[in-house]
Amino acid sequence: MSATFTGTIAGAILALTLVTLGFWVFLLVGLAMLIGAGIGRVIEGRLDLGALADVVRGRRTSS
Repeated sequence: MSATFTGTIAGAILALTLVTLGFWVFLLVGLAMLIGAGIGRVIEGRLDLGALADVVRGRRTSS
């Protein structure tokens, strides 16, 4: 699946959730999708949690 197709499906799911179930459920579904995407990236090795933690803490490396 391409990134465009995946984004389209995610947008359709969020839009249908907003229309049928309301704003707060929309936010909950969106948050769950973000968490799921993050977990998927960690499993694939495309997201380094150590580097992410350093960014959140404001640590910088010297080049």
